[in-house]
Amino acid sequence: MTILTPASQDRPPNPLDTLEQIVAANDWVFERRSESEMAAEAPGKWCDYGLYFSWSQEIAAMHFTCAFDLKIPPRRRAALYELLALANERLWIGHFGMDSEDGMPVFRHSVLLRGANGASVESLEDMVDIALSECERFFPAFQFVLWGGKTPAEALQAAMLDCAGEA
Repeated sequence: MTILTPASQDRPPNPLDTLEQIVAANDWVFERRSESEMAAEAPGKWCDYGLYFSWSQEIAAMHFTCAFDLKIPPRRRAALYELLALANERLWIGHFGMDSEDGMPVFRHSVLLRGANGASVESLEDMVDIALSECERFFPAFQFVLWGGKTPAEALQAAMLDCAGEA
């Protein structure tokens, strides 16, 4: 593929520097592992979420995952794969997957920044907020399939009910 931008054009700044400030401002535990990697832990309503950010200067892209603190037993993984596919149909940004090594559900998203002046604070906050919101929204469906004996379709339908009022 032909690259139309001049070779002398500066690469965007490292978005992990901004993410480090965002994570610290939320008082979340984090570790900056290198110039290209950062891990953090964000509390949620249902569980704590493991956030992992990876920056590639070469392709000016950042990959982000938000992992559930939830292990899927091998015998239930087929049902969870079906639930992930159904949940992904409802997402505008990012997607759900399952880590093949430890069977942990994850929300993934990548951002391309070539040609941009970097990622704004607002866009990075939105990226993290969307991931946490979607994980919180779908967590009950995972529980319904794993421990509630529901099919993936039933679990998704039950989890998507919006309650009105207070009990």
